Amino acid sequence: MLDEKESIFVFGASGHAKVVIDAIEKQGAFKIAFLIDDNKALWGQDFYGYPVYGGRETLVAESQEILTDRGIVAIGENNIRLKVAEWLVKNGFKLVSVIHPSVQIARGVKVGRGSVIMAGCIINSDAVIGENAIINTAATVDHDCAVGNGVHIAPGSHLCGNVQVGEGSLIGAASVITPGISIGNGVVVGAGSTVIKNVNENEKVVGSPARIVK
Repeated sequence: MLDEKESIFVFGASGHAKVVIDAIEKQGAFKIAFLIDDNKALWGQDFYGYPVYGGRETLVAESQEILTDRGIVAIGENNIRLKVAEWLVKNGFKLVSVIHPSVQIARGVKVGRGSVIMAGCIINSDAVIGENAIINTAATVDHDCAVGNGVHIAPGSHLCGNVQVGEGSLIGAASVITPGISIGNGVVVGAGSTVIKNVNENEKVVGSPARIVK
């Protein structure tokens, strides 16, 4: 029987990429053809069982020869991930989303292209996950939440109902965002924080309850 899985590439060869690769393998919808990374020292090497083909310029220069024009960005840092994703789309590549099979997804959930939802997550009713976001290991996103493009919800974090998280924000590991809270763009919520008040754009908050850090 022919393998009907769609071939994709993974952009990134790092610790975060290992987790993305594992999710892809277990999801079973895609077959990884190769990895891409701008670190020239990795070119021609194997990473986690897959060849590192080259960097982003290799994708363009050899676009007629590569096996696929579809991929996912496996970079943990939000700004870099968003820039790489934007570059890929601008150059005609298509982004896929990856959802680990252990994830619990309720009715009405929407997941944008390029986003990854890791093992043990729960995404509840009518939550919306934007593009190129990371919902990391065992995080939960409750009903009617809106997670913006390029957001990283770190492992063990919990968004209660009706939480809004703006583009490019980081919710640190084991944090809790209480119901109805609005988090602006570019916000950093420190690990283990409890957010009980709205957070404005580009602010950094830490603690329980969370307070602004200048």
